Amino acid sequence: MQNLPIDCVNKLVKASILNWDCCRFVDYGLKFDAYARSNSVKFKRAYGFRNLRSPNAMCASSGNNSGRDAVGLDSKWGQKEKLVWIWTENKEVMTIAVERGWNTFVFSSNHRDLADEWSSIALLCPLFVEAGEVLDSEDNRIARWYDIASPQQLEKLQQVDHLAENVVVNLLDWQVIPAENIVAAFQGSERKVLAISKTPCEARMFLEALELGLGGVILKVEDPKAVLDLKAYFDRRTEAANQLNLSKATVTKVQMSGMGDRVCVDLCSLMRPGEGLLVGSFARGLFLVHSECQESNYISSRPFRVNAGPVHAYVAIPGNKTSYLSELKAGKEVLVVDQRGMQRTAIVGRVKIETRPLVLVESKIDSVDQTYSILLQNAETVALVSPAGGRGNLGTAIPVTSLKVGDEILVRVQGGARHTGIEIEEFIVEK
Repeated sequence: MQNLPIDCVNKLVKASILNWDCCRFVDYGLKFDAYARSNSVKFKRAYGFRNLRSPNAMCASSGNNSGRDAVGLDSKWGQKEKLVWIWTENKEVMTIAVERGWNTFVFSSNHRDLADEWSSIALLCPLFVEAGEVLDSEDNRIARWYDIASPQQLEKLQQVDHLAENVVVNLLDWQVIPAENIVAAFQGSERKVLAISKTPCEARMFLEALELGLGGVILKVEDPKAVLDLKAYFDRRTEAANQLNLSKATVTKVQMSGMGDRVCVDLCSLMRPGEGLLVGSFARGLFLVHSECQESNYISSRPFRVNAGPVHAYVAIPGNKTSYLSELKAGKEVLVVDQRGMQRTAIVGRVKIETRPLVLVESKIDSVDQTYSILLQNAETVALVSPAGGRGNLGTAIPVTSLKVGDEILVRVQGGARHTGIEIEEFIVEK
């Protein structure tokens, strides 16, 4: 390989990239590494090769939404990348993982033949567990392996092998050592710590424990659905790190509309001033409805609640989808958004539907020939988020009881056609 002319290598690499868009070169990166070093830094940057002998570069990483082995995540995880390795003997699991950009696979030492077989059909980064170590295909140590069965073993682990940059922890008893203990034990450590997870739920606990979580997980499964579920979870988290585009809209109508069944959404998270849910009568334009986090003359602050609107209204949920407010229930997820468009996922703890007086609010955006509308309970605690520095309580929100034509509020403009909450391309008229 190193004797090939540079133009041949370029053609080979580019052709492979076209066929494997979701993956970076890993096995081949080992072979190209010496060649790239002897030529130019530009070569390595162009094709994403990294020296796999460095424990922190087991596979090419990514801070975008592509979901490669190392996934960049939101600020609650400290902008740190989370590693995902797959441990399986199921070829279908391997195929699905590679298709989704996870190409680091863990094998027991007696399954090197399986690793060779799979490497012949897909670009993999095979790692092998042997004698308390995780080794690459050239027997370089990538991480230390520890089976932990008691808190005492965990305490000893903190004091050993300070030179190892990576540690794999295999909990033998979930009842004795919860995920929080592992995270607390390695808090502040420069080492990358991964935990063996047998389900996506376990993986999530390791990744979220004490907010920062561990450095990654090894998903040990034989069920393809487990890979899909974990990837969907990462997609939701990386989506939350993206900023939504909110538009400034001008109120054109405020009108009392009689009685209706409105929905209060109580979350398992607290909201700050400027945060709320995206809700609207039409999916093409969702209003940012403020939480009840501000004090009122009539009722105490309830920063976990959004008085969101009637049962028919759309509400934004993860995955660029919408749900009817009437469909929300305990355990479902919604998007919490602030004035700047920063979003995060929150879990619904309770939904209350009660008959209350409603007010119709319509708005327009100067550059768009569309009318957007929402119905809300006519109460002082219900408010629409205004642009930063606009007219509103503390510059964040305007109660519907004092909303006037000409006021500016924030609206999320998007595609209007929906099928089961998923945006689709079709002709539609809503009014």
